[in-house]
Amino acid sequence: MKYAITAALAMACATAHAQSEVKVYGVMDAGLVKEYGTPNGSSTNLTGGVAYGSRLGFKGKEDLGGGLSAIFTLESGINIDTGTSGQGGRLFGRQAFVGLAGKFGSLTAGRQYSPYYKALGDIADPFEDGLAGQAMNIIAANRRMDNSVVYGTPVMAGFSAEVAYGAGEVAGDATRRRELSGAVTYAPGDLTVILTHHRREDPLLPQHASNSAVVVRYKLGDLIGHAAFARNRGLGDDSRDVLLGLTYVTGPHRVLFSAVQRDDSSAAKRDARQFGIGYLYGLSPRTDLYTAYGHIDNDNGASYKVGNASDDGTGNAALNLGIRHKF
Repeated sequence: MKYAITAALAMACATAHAQSEVKVYGVMDAGLVKEYGTPNGSSTNLTGGVAYGSRLGFKGKEDLGGGLSAIFTLESGINIDTGTSGQGGRLFGRQAFVGLAGKFGSLTAGRQYSPYYKALGDIADPFEDGLAGQAMNIIAANRRMDNSVVYGTPVMAGFSAEVAYGAGEVAGDATRRRELSGAVTYAPGDLTVILTHHRREDPLLPQHASNSAVVVRYKLGDLIGHAAFARNRGLGDDSRDVLLGLTYVTGPHRVLFSAVQRDDSSAAKRDARQFGIGYLYGLSPRTDLYTAYGHIDNDNGASYKVGNASDDGTGNAALNLGIRHKF
C-alpha cells in the first residue's frame, strides 16, 4: 500500500508539472562605456546593461485543455552596476502581463512591448536596441505600453498580425495619453517584411504623434540584411528615418554594422546621421564578449546622443567593451 501511495503521488506531481510550468530566466550584462563629445569632454563609466538590459524574469504557462493555455510574464530590470531596479525603480518595469493563448492566437493584458518597437528593435536593428550602434539613438519608438491589451493572431501562410491598445486612464477624457500600436508581418522563411504603425495621444492637448514604418530583414547564408523606412509626424516632429544594416555570423563570431539617417522636414532642418559597428564573440551559447562603437553627426542644433540598452548617453560618440551572460 505504501508503495502504491508513493507511486500515485509521483504520478500526480508529474501530471501537474506537465500541465503547469514556470521558467526563471535572465540576463546579466556589464561593460565599460567611453563617451565622447559630452558637455564636459570625454568620460568613462562602468555600466550595467550595455548590449542587453540586465534582467530577472519569470515566465509561466498552464495547460487549460482543448489547446488553451494561461500565460504570464514578470520581468524586472536590474542596474547591475549599483544593484538597483531599472525603469525608474519599478519592480517589474520591463514586462508584466497575463493572458490566454490558443488556436485563436494570444490575448494579454499589462505592461508590454509595443508592436512598433518590436518590429524596429527585433527585426530592423542589427544591434537589437543595444550597444552604441543601436538605431533607437535616432529613431523614435515607444518601447512599452502601460495599461495595454495586446492581441496576436496565429501565423497563417506566413502572415501574422499584432494590435495593441494602451488606455490613457485620464479622468474625464479617455483619449488623453492613449496609445495604439499594430504590425502586420509576412515571414515565409528567410525573408521578413513588417508594416507597422504607432499613435500616441498627448496627455493634455488634443494632439497626437504618429510613427509608421516598413521593416525588412533577409537572411542569406552567413549574412543578414536589415532595412527600415519610418515616417514621423506630430507633437513637433516631422521627419523621416532610413536604416540600413548588416549582420555577419560565422562560428562564435558576430559582426554588426548599421547606418541611420534622419531627415528633419521642418524649417529647422535638424538632421542627423549615425553609423555603428560592433563585434561579439561567443564564449558559449549563453556568454558573449562584446565591443561596439557608435558616432552621430548632428546638424543645426540637433542633439541626438549615443546611448546603449540601458542609458540614453550624454555624448555624440561612444565605445563599449563588456560581457553578457544569459541564463
